[in-house]
Amino acid sequence: MAKSNTKKEKNNDGIERVVSENRDARRRFEIVKELECGIELVGSEVKSLRCGTVSLKEAYAKVRKDEVFLINCEVPIYIEANRFNHKTKRDRKLLMHRREINKFAKKATEQGMTLVPLRLYFRNGRAKLLLGLGRGLKLHDKRQQLKERDMKLDARRAFLSRRK
Repeated sequence: MAKSNTKKEKNNDGIERVVSENRDARRRFEIVKELECGIELVGSEVKSLRCGTVSLKEAYAKVRKDEVFLINCEVPIYIEANRFNHKTKRDRKLLMHRREINKFAKKATEQGMTLVPLRLYFRNGRAKLLLGLGRGLKLHDKRQQLKERDMKLDARRAFLSRRK
């Protein structure tokens, strides 16, 4: 008889499941540093996250009175929550240590960088957000990246065609 495994499968980072990923952020920003932080949620938001319907596309983080908030992140309503539902685009507090806020988030305000959410996932049953400190890319930077990628691809194709 086959044994049923009741534990959730995790990858090597301990991440149970990625809920949402902001792929566009890596194209629009040069990510200098990354930091994992918790996120303060209400019950119906957690249920909605577990359904996997979250939009990080237009979201960003901002420092207010020595606290960091996730702004413009859309978590759709959870239908079964009925009248106890949450607002879909409310500001959500990010849970970070004071020294992380001082070191990481203050750089964003001082040096003209942006705090960009990269990935939202569950780790050990808790919702976590991977936050990146990013510098906006200009059009010529994007063109340079495309040019480098095409050169690498052409070199790889040439190498593989010689092997045959």
